[in-house]
Amino acid sequence: MSAHTAPLILAIDLGTTACKIGLVTPNGKVVAYTQESDATPTHFLPGGGAEQDPSDWWKVVTATTRRLLRETNTPREQVVAVSASVHWSGTVAVNQEGKPLGNAIIWMDTRGAPYIKEITGGVVKIDGYGPDKILTWVRLTGGIPTHSGKDPVAHILFIKNKHPEIYKAAYKFLEPKDYMNFLLTGEMASDYSTIALHWVTDNRDINNVRYDPKLLKMAGIDREKLPDLYPTTHILGKLLPEAAEAMDLPAGLPVSMGAPDVQAPTLGSGAVGDFEPHIYVGTSSWLSCHVPFKKSDLFHNMASLPSAIPGRYFVANEQETSGVSLTFLRDKFFFADDDLGTGRAPDNAYQLFDRMAAGAPPGSHGVIFTPWLYGERTPVDDPTLRGGFYNLSLQITRADLIRAAFEGVAMNTRWLLKYMEKFVHRRFGPINIIGGGGISDVWCQIFADVLNRPIRQIKDPQAAGLRGVGVIAGLALDLTTLEDYARYVEIQQTFSPNPDNRAMYDGLFDAFTDIYKRNRSLYRKLNRFSK
Repeated sequence: MSAHTAPLILAIDLGTTACKIGLVTPNGKVVAYTQESDATPTHFLPGGGAEQDPSDWWKVVTATTRRLLRETNTPREQVVAVSASVHWSGTVAVNQEGKPLGNAIIWMDTRGAPYIKEITGGVVKIDGYGPDKILTWVRLTGGIPTHSGKDPVAHILFIKNKHPEIYKAAYKFLEPKDYMNFLLTGEMASDYSTIALHWVTDNRDINNVRYDPKLLKMAGIDREKLPDLYPTTHILGKLLPEAAEAMDLPAGLPVSMGAPDVQAPTLGSGAVGDFEPHIYVGTSSWLSCHVPFKKSDLFHNMASLPSAIPGRYFVANEQETSGVSLTFLRDKFFFADDDLGTGRAPDNAYQLFDRMAAGAPPGSHGVIFTPWLYGERTPVDDPTLRGGFYNLSLQITRADLIRAAFEGVAMNTRWLLKYMEKFVHRRFGPINIIGGGGISDVWCQIFADVLNRPIRQIKDPQAAGLRGVGVIAGLALDLTTLEDYARYVEIQQTFSPNPDNRAMYDGLFDAFTDIYKRNRSLYRKLNRFSK
């Protein structure tokens, strides 16, 4: 039971696989939260499809909310607003009543890639893009639709070309977060930060992001099928009676716009000043910071896009498979439920992995793991890359393999760090870490050693998304300021690089990037026809 009597935000953080519901103060203190893991299954389809059933989202959000309120015995009058974060870069086609016209296409789906090449190409190409297309898109948006086909613009074009009946019937194409907000309020709308990966908005005036007619024409998307736009700190509407009943909350609570699962934890990382970096380690990962300028690096798939903080940009990038690499090893190798009969993974599997990684020597006896299990976005945009263990011998143990997986994710982040520091024209100092991976002291120390930067473990790193959307609602209701929030951020501990490991990790990193250079053409040959 919570003894807190301050106003609380009911914060929703729905990721690709897990759902967290929390009670957060307007200043970002996470008073309580609960989590449902593996709650929303992903359906992988031939040709690169990745879909989820939106009804699964609502079921887990409402059930987990009721459980949290029951377990904490929270007085309902303490809850003053609702704010949501949901996985970014997805598409839900809905009719005028808001009913989905099929499953949601999520960020992992690549089926729209051919149509992106059609709208972004030209007779002459630079890295696959027509020069005139690059100039227009980058000048207005800061980026350009990625060839991976994982952006919402690609999802919409896939529907338009392969399922024209759904495209015609669609009243709106909504991001997952915006669909969740529709269920809460009955309003179909989006915000400046969420809409960015549609690549059809003029982002030059950060305080007045708007759809651009030329970009809409280039993309081949009808404006009326996209939601109206508001600032991220806008109050969208009031909690509907039916939603309130399902969640065991009072009807009429203000619902803030919220933010996707990149922008929300970026704010929740506590690194809110310009050029203050943070790492997120969840299913996927990124290395980011806020910046005061609009800029692009197309060669490494990075751009500064509208952030959840009013009037500010953040550096958008994403590495596809981070913590899910451990899930992959858990479910497919160490505890696979198959003919070998090894059975279901124990609930403490990740704690076991932590202990195994701590028991193996730094460098994992020279074993390197490349975490490209679903291609890669940054610092290279290549959906054909694949993961693997390198330099195995008969002396290698399971502990070496697990530690190599931890180190491989950190190596990938170091690869990105090189281009991030070029992007911002400065060397980063201490880096905050958030996400489920930030819970692991072993992983934090590995990041510190591999990156050669102090790593600051934020308190409750796995609750950064909840913290972020709580603060968004606090800002929207004038219950806090960004400066007040920054003063409340708590650092649990700082991990300093071990100089004894410097030369060894430098050598392993050189080998890591060499594996990419030597094998990228082979990956393309092996995987261009399989997704």
